[in-house]
Amino acid sequence: MQKTYYDPKDLKKFGKISEWNEQLGEKFFDYYGKVFEEGALTAREKSLIALAVSHAVQCPYCIDAYTGDGLQRGITKEEMMEAVHVAGAIRGGATLVHGVQMMNKVNKLEM
Repeated sequence: MQKTYYDPKDLKKFGKISEWNEQLGEKFFDYYGKVFEEGALTAREKSLIALAVSHAVQCPYCIDAYTGDGLQRGITKEEMMEAVHVAGAIRGGATLVHGVQMMNKVNKLEM
């Protein structure tokens, strides 16, 4: 019996997203693969970024995948949690800074 909307077994089906549109799926996976190649950032750094972004976009599949990937790349639990806090701070700050839009609207309407 499934206990959540997200079934962890579905993560293994990620590659199947190409089945209903092979051309676009292939283009996505080519791009995805290139993004995670070593470049100016190491694969380890990219994994940590991916883990933080996974939390910011709240993707349980990505959180599972990049937690495991990060452990394999030697990322410590302390580094992981710090990255999650960075994502949380950015997400919280982005929410709060949009309060300026509300403030501007209130000021305009009160004129």
